Amino acid sequence: MDRNYTINGRNLIVELHGELDHHIAQEVREEIDAAINQNSIKNVIFNFENMNFMDSSGVGVVIGRYRIVSKIGGKVAVTNLNSQVRRIFDLSGMNKIIEIYNTCEEAISSL
Repeated sequence: MDRNYTINGRNLIVELHGELDHHIAQEVREEIDAAINQNSIKNVIFNFENMNFMDSSGVGVVIGRYRIVSKIGGKVAVTNLNSQVRRIFDLSGMNKIIEIYNTCEEAISSL
């Protein structure tokens, strides 16, 4: 899985490519947490435009970052969900606590 992290103000944009599953989840989790701590990040935006699969470990990555930034008054948002990943969001109930946007720009301006 390829991934790219971009900082925009106090927003961390996490761009994931491929599959977010149990094989890579721990590594992604550690990288995001380090970026949050080292850069005084308040909000995390996951860009799923190039992601084609996510399992329960991926759900854990998103929910875990939600818990971390919520404690400091921040938010987690996701963008560019394809139908498969959107279904996981809907079935898991994440769509009720995580904001979903069409684009990163939309998420940044809203947060």
